[in-house]
Amino acid sequence: MKLNTLRPADGRVTRRKRVGRGIGSGLGKTGGRGHKGQTSRSGGSIRPGFEGGQMPLQKRLPKYGFTSRIASVTSQVTLSELDSIDEKVINIEVLKSNGIIRNLTAKVKVFSSGQITKPVVLEGIAVSNGAREAIVSAGGTIKD
Repeated sequence: MKLNTLRPADGRVTRRKRVGRGIGSGLGKTGGRGHKGQTSRSGGSIRPGFEGGQMPLQKRLPKYGFTSRIASVTSQVTLSELDSIDEKVINIEVLKSNGIIRNLTAKVKVFSSGQITKPVVLEGIAVSNGAREAIVSAGGTIKD
């Protein structure tokens, strides 16, 4: 195979439709648009989802779900992620600088997933009961 032998698959590239070029072309006069009506006019089209006045499908179906706005600014951190940080005092800024949470995050909670082996000091971070026990048993402290 060489670059000069490459070509698109059969049927991939089609010739463009040249309308309004006489009777013999098959697309003369009305140019394949038929006679009269909304879709024969320039700019005449119906919006996506319009069903001719019938109640559209997206309005017939029930609303579903809920998106919490609080969830976009909160994050969860595990004990093993805390263990990977080299700093002694850990706060939200430290977690952001280490790439553990996003920059938009305003609230963080630590959950007891994994293990923590070194003592750390948590400042301004919420902690679950299991994580609190693990941090304290490793010699760390939690400041609220």
